Amino acid sequence: MFLPDDWFNLLKKIMATENSLQSYELMLILTPVLSDEEYKSTQKKYADFVKENGGTVIHQDAWGLRSMAYPIAKKTTGLYFVMEYKAPSDTNAKLEIQMNRDEAIMRHMVTRLDKYAEAYNLRKRNKNATVENAS
Repeated sequence: MFLPDDWFNLLKKIMATENSLQSYELMLILTPVLSDEEYKSTQKKYADFVKENGGTVIHQDAWGLRSMAYPIAKKTTGLYFVMEYKAPSDTNAKLEIQMNRDEAIMRHMVTRLDKYAEAYNLRKRNKNATVENAS
């Protein structure tokens, strides 16, 4: 069975976009008993993991200690960390294995960002930067 040239070109475009980098946002809730050094090393560990697997970190934001809506493992607070990154789609499976093995992580969530979410995050970062520069 032969495919017309249009179908062949379309198939090539689809395969090319699958191999390109996608935008993601990772949110971690870490156990509140970590020291500041352990908290920072965990942040660095996952940023380095994304870079080692062909991704780039766009933005990192450590929210610090926050109260949770419901207890997780009998803890009512957690250390929050949010990271926006671009990576190949197969990186997330490897990342999830690492996060499931890490006992410091109570919850994690990876969200794929579309172009509107990327634009929103960029506007939000720029707005925060102008407010910090003004004060």
